[in-house]
Amino acid sequence: MIFVTVGTHEQPFNRLVEYMDWWSQEHDEEVVIQTGFSTYEPRKAIWSKLYPYKTIIEMVDKARIVITHGGPSSFIMPLQIGKIPIVVPRKHEFDEHVNDHQVDFCEKVAERQGNIIVVEDVQKLGDVLKNYDEIVGPMQNGLTSNNEKFCKEFEKIVDELVR
Repeated sequence: MIFVTVGTHEQPFNRLVEYMDWWSQEHDEEVVIQTGFSTYEPRKAIWSKLYPYKTIIEMVDKARIVITHGGPSSFIMPLQIGKIPIVVPRKHEFDEHVNDHQVDFCEKVAERQGNIIVVEDVQKLGDVLKNYDEIVGPMQNGLTSNNEKFCKEFEKIVDELVR
């Protein structure tokens, strides 16, 4: 199953929703899309404008591939679950956001962290989906939990304060 989320930003993200609905018609894999405020209604993919957060976590955990928009909350949660998301940043030129900050931010995260796959052109998304396992293979070696790191460091600080 492929799970797609476009977040809750009030501008439509029809470019991604339409492409993934088309992709689902051409492939034999379930596609579930959280469409948010997009105006396009998928014909084949399973969809809902919004899902409860608990349901999103369950779908991300179940999904073979997770595709998100460029909002940090949307792509950080899959990372916390151990998934390497494909991130399609919203673009100003398509009236998907007020500017291109998602493009800039996602490029920096990909460059510095190396744990997300950024796809700006949805027409290239099919190739990334086709080659997903090969792309993420080398990336998974560095996947670590920041929560675990934080807790260990926090424990050291508390121990020092208590002494």
